[in-house]
Amino acid sequence: MKVLHLDTNHPLLLQQLDALGFKNDEDYQASKAEIESKIASYDGIIIRSRFTIDKTFLDAAKNLKFIGRVGAGLENIDCKYAESKGIYLISAPEGNRNAVGEHSLALLLSLFNKLNKANREVREGKWLREANRGVELDGKTVGLIGYGNMGKAFAKKLLGFDVNVLCYDIKEGVGDKNAKQVSLAEFQEKVDVVSLHTPETPLTINLINTRFIQTFKKSFWLINTARGKSVVTEDLVNALKSGKILGAGLDVLEYEKASFEDMFSSTMPEPFQYLIKADNVTLTPHVAGWTVESKEKLAQTIVNKIKAIPKLRK
Repeated sequence: MKVLHLDTNHPLLLQQLDALGFKNDEDYQASKAEIESKIASYDGIIIRSRFTIDKTFLDAAKNLKFIGRVGAGLENIDCKYAESKGIYLISAPEGNRNAVGEHSLALLLSLFNKLNKANREVREGKWLREANRGVELDGKTVGLIGYGNMGKAFAKKLLGFDVNVLCYDIKEGVGDKNAKQVSLAEFQEKVDVVSLHTPETPLTINLINTRFIQTFKKSFWLINTARGKSVVTEDLVNALKSGKILGAGLDVLEYEKASFEDMFSSTMPEPFQYLIKADNVTLTPHVAGWTVESKEKLAQTIVNKIKAIPKLRK
């Protein structure tokens, strides 16, 4: 069986699939149209987020049996259409959930302790101790929107702190010993921190907007290591200016391209110009799940799931 690798990944993916008897081809440069012209000869695809696998692409992939996405979500794939064609879909949230949990905690502690601001000032020769007085996490209520792999990983990281952890999820019965599942109304009444751990769906796009922000009883800190389009940046900026949002730690941005590899290619959006200058905002380039260890774990998870596909067993 032939597998086409469209993005570079940990070498174990190629090595272990080769050992399983797959023929691996790599093409990291060709255009989507060029890939479509030859995809019919492949049984499997391995991709991160290089381009969208849509209906046109899937129609061209006449012999495709599986798609392995080396990442947590499948939003760059027309999942319903792929499944209607009998294509097995694989993602690997187990592979980078620990990394995302640690990064979420790092963003939160950086905001509370003004590390971004203090680091810059000391490098500039400024020694402003009172201006960099921090806030302690202990005693706060941390609220997680979405309680799957990523939310559960972050909740586990919070066990060492004296915090109350709540979660809100559209699925019932997902709470556990690390986070109490509550209604949205209770969530919005009690939390001091909101951390997003949701996939990109019609329900989560533009979720954090002015109307939603204003429903919270208290001012809060916002952490987003999920998807950039879940937050309306202009509304976030307005909330930061008003003090309704006390600070934001953003690993993902509304302006990212679908590939996650770039932000914007032309004029810098005005709301982003505010974010890069704000002392109470910490930004990272979509690397929450992008550790040395997660690169290997993501690849291993994909291999393990390919091995488990029933129709590939012979």
